[in-house]
Amino acid sequence: MSQSVHTMSQIFNRISRMLTNKLMNWGMRRATKAATQPAKTAPKDARAPVSSQQAQRQKAQREAAKRARQAAQITRRIGK
Repeated sequence: MSQSVHTMSQIFNRISRMLTNKLMNWGMRRATKAATQPAKTAPKDARAPVSSQQAQRQKAQREAAKRARQAAQITRRIGK
């Protein structure tokens, strides 16, 4: 009797661990995407002209966000 209870416990633990991992990965992907995507702003025509320093800063921020997305993706692949 105790052997079957132990086996059921193992099966339940395995399934709950898999479900928890799936939900955690889903949440991490969603949060990473939300954090790295640019905010929704007005159309380009409505924006003020951008100085070269601002343009360089914005480009660096976009590249950093891209690297963060890539790092998160690699981390997820390693975790599987």
